[in-house]
Amino acid sequence: MFRIFVFAFVLLCSNGYTVTAQVKKAYALDKKTLTLGKEIYTTNCVSCHDLKNDGIGPRLGGVTRILPEKILTSFIQNPGKAISGGDSRASILHRKYKLLMPSFDFLKPAEIKSVIAYIDMETTRQKIAPLIVKEDKASAGRPVERLGIPIVKSGLKIELEDFVQVPASDPKPPLTRIANMRPHPSGDGSLFVSDQRGIIHRISKGHTSTFLDIRNRQPEYINTPGLGVGLGSFAFHPDFLTNGLLYVTHTEKFTGKGADYAYPDSIKVAMQWVLEELKMTNMGDTTFNGSARELLRVNVPGAVHGMQDIEFIPGIGKEDPDYGLLYVGTGDGGSTIAKHPELCHDLKSLLGTIIRIDPLCNNSPNGKYGIPESNPFFKHNDPGVRKEIYAYGFRNPHRISWDLSNGKTMFSAEVGETNFEEVNVIVSGGDYGWNDREGKFAISWKDLKNVYKPDAGDNRKFIDPFAAYDHVDGNAVSGGYVYHGEIEALKDKYIFGDIVNGKLFYVNINKQLSDSTIHQLTLVEKGKETDLIQLSGSKRVDLRIEYDPFTKELYVMTKSDGKIRKITKAYF
Repeated sequence: MFRIFVFAFVLLCSNGYTVTAQVKKAYALDKKTLTLGKEIYTTNCVSCHDLKNDGIGPRLGGVTRILPEKILTSFIQNPGKAISGGDSRASILHRKYKLLMPSFDFLKPAEIKSVIAYIDMETTRQKIAPLIVKEDKASAGRPVERLGIPIVKSGLKIELEDFVQVPASDPKPPLTRIANMRPHPSGDGSLFVSDQRGIIHRISKGHTSTFLDIRNRQPEYINTPGLGVGLGSFAFHPDFLTNGLLYVTHTEKFTGKGADYAYPDSIKVAMQWVLEELKMTNMGDTTFNGSARELLRVNVPGAVHGMQDIEFIPGIGKEDPDYGLLYVGTGDGGSTIAKHPELCHDLKSLLGTIIRIDPLCNNSPNGKYGIPESNPFFKHNDPGVRKEIYAYGFRNPHRISWDLSNGKTMFSAEVGETNFEEVNVIVSGGDYGWNDREGKFAISWKDLKNVYKPDAGDNRKFIDPFAAYDHVDGNAVSGGYVYHGEIEALKDKYIFGDIVNGKLFYVNINKQLSDSTIHQLTLVEKGKETDLIQLSGSKRVDLRIEYDPFTKELYVMTKSDGKIRKITKAYF
C-alpha cells in the first residue's frame, strides 16, 4: 500500500520548503486512465489513505493541487529517500505516523500517472481542499519516539527452504494474496492455502491445484478495495471426514441485503462480511463440489479490519466442551478511523470481537447457528447483548491459535493503529480495550496518533497485552503458533512476525506465561544472514506464519512473491 504517500502528498518538496501555492496541471481524464488509476489506488492505497478523512495515514485528496507531478512521481518510486535525505518535514510526519511505505518502482510511469490523475479527478469531483502542513522547526530532526522496549536480535538463527510456489493470481505484485493454511483433516499430508483474491489452493506432493474458487460461486464477491478485503479465512469442521463441512468468510459489495449485524442508516455500509458453511457432495473429490449455507452477515463501514480469521481448536477430543465450536475474529470494520467509535467496543456489536458459535445448532438470533451456554454473556439480562461474543475490545484480531500443552492457552495477534502491535492471551469475557486502549496506553478516537498514560481514576478492567512491540520495530503483527516440533531450539516458543518488514520474532512460553520478552530471529541462507525483504524481492513482505499440527512443520508465507517456505533448522 502507498504507506507514506503522506510525506509527498501533504508537504514534501525537493527543496525542503512547505508548498502552499496551488499547482495547476491538466491531468488525463479519459476512462482508461482513470479506471486504471482507481484500480491501483483501491488495491494499494485506500486501506491506509482515504481521500477526504485522516486514517492510518493522512487524506490524499487535494495533493495534486499543492505538489507537482514530478515530485509525486519520484516519491512513489522511492519514498525512503525523503527520510534518508534528512528532510525535516518528512521526519516530522514519520514521527507522527510511524509508517514507512515501500518503494513502488515496479509501477510503470503510465500507472503512476493514472493514480495521480485519479486522485486529481476525485479532488475536483468531491471539492476536496488541499491539506497544508506547516514545518515544525522545534521538533525538526528529532528521531521517531519509541514508547516500547526495543526488540534485539537473540542470536537464535533459522534456516528456510522453498516449499512451494503458489500460482500468481495477478501479474503485478503482490503476485498472490496468500493468507491462511490448513492441513487436510485426515492428516494425509495435503495442505490448503487461501488467496484473498478468492481461491483456495490444494497442495499435494509439491503440486498445487484449485480446490475452491469462490469468484465463480458468489456474484457479489469483491476483493477490493483494501488489503483486508476478499476471502478472509477458512476452516474445516473437526468432523469434516464424515460431514464434509468447511467454513469460509468473504466480502460482498453492499446491495441493500439485510444483515445480522447492522447499524443506523445514517452510517454508510462499505461492504458486508459473510460467514458461509460449505458442504462437499463427494468426499473423494480434490475440487470442491457441493452446497452452501449462509450463517452470518455483518455490515462494516470501511474496507479494513473484517473477519480475518476463523478457527476450530485443533487436536481436542469429542469429550471436550470446546469440540466443534467455531471461533471467529472480527475487527472493528474501520469504524474507529471512520469516526464512528460507537460501533465497536460494545457488547451489542459484533465489530471488534471474537465470537464463539456452534455452526451445527440454531439458537442464534437468525436461527442459523448455535450459541453455547458456556459463552460468557449467554445469561446476560440485556436482550440486546450479542451472546455470541467470547471476548471483545479489538481493533483487528488478525490471527488466532492455541497452545494445548498448557491447558488451552488462546493467543490472538492484534494489529495496532500507530504505536503498538500486540499479542494477547484471550480469556472468556475479556475486554481488550480498543478503542480506549492501544498497548497499555490510553487513546482517543479523536486522535489515534498519540497515546498517553491512563487516568488514575479510570477503573475500567481492560486486559493488557501479553506482549507488544513498538512501531519503530514494525507496523503490523503477523500472528503465529507455539512450536512443538522436532527442532529443539524452537520448542515452547511462540513464533510470530511483522507483516510489513517480514521480521520474525519469538516469545518463550512457560506454564505461568511469566516471560513476555520479544526476541528477534536471524534468518540464514547458505551460511549468510539475510531477511525476507531480500528473499521475497519486495520491501513490503506481507508475511504470514502457519503451522501443521499433524507434522509439526512451521511455514513462512510471503504474499509479494507467492512463496511458501519451511523452517528446517534453528540454532544459536
